[in-house]
Amino acid sequence: MVKLKDVSVTYSSGVDALHNVNLKINDGDFAFVVGASGAGKSTMIKLILKEINPTSGSIMVNGYNLNKLRRRRIPALRRTIGFVFQDFRLIPSMTVYENVAFVLRVIDSPTSYIKKRVPYVIGLVGLQDKAYAYPNELSGGEMQRVAIARALAMNPEVMLFDEPTSALDPEMVGEVLTIIKELAQSGMTMLIVTHEMGFAKEVSNRCMFFSDGNITEENAPKEFFENPQSPRLKEFLSKVL
Repeated sequence: MVKLKDVSVTYSSGVDALHNVNLKINDGDFAFVVGASGAGKSTMIKLILKEINPTSGSIMVNGYNLNKLRRRRIPALRRTIGFVFQDFRLIPSMTVYENVAFVLRVIDSPTSYIKKRVPYVIGLVGLQDKAYAYPNELSGGEMQRVAIARALAMNPEVMLFDEPTSALDPEMVGEVLTIIKELAQSGMTMLIVTHEMGFAKEVSNRCMFFSDGNITEENAPKEFFENPQSPRLKEFLSKVL
């Protein structure tokens, strides 16, 4: 579960990134966040991962009170979160298997567990035949699927995706979205920042629109896309659909 209450963020540069944001992601939710660049979406992701702290307001993530969380406990928090970014962040000198196993070795998982878990999550993303390939031997879509497998290896309570398809060629987007859809159907709790409007409409159970540092509209996908209430959302959708 993720809960932000009256959260604001003002950067040292003076930029007000978020203004009194209230957000709750319940277990099993598949929530999409959309909005123009600079609206505050990535700042929200950084808050959830405790990469930055709020200027005001409170944040709870998977039972952790981030306002009171000591620095030494941050790794424990992040082990409950699977996060996938647009730039893959794979280690070039490691094979697919080694990239996925690495996150488990860092937390001293037993070798016996690693040998079972890694092939399992690689299989979930359909890359069994690429387990011993290196990142430079993979397509962009395959590299992003490795990143998803690496996140799943930790058996997270919630998955965060920050524009997971924006760095991919159009023909590779579908394979990544298929994997995400399968995770949704399994009941995985997910929060996705995306520009893939058609996918959001088809798969999500909640859609939220970020504008000027706040969630200015939230609704079920059908109403969100077919009957937007705010002028800002209407304008945004007219440009992206």
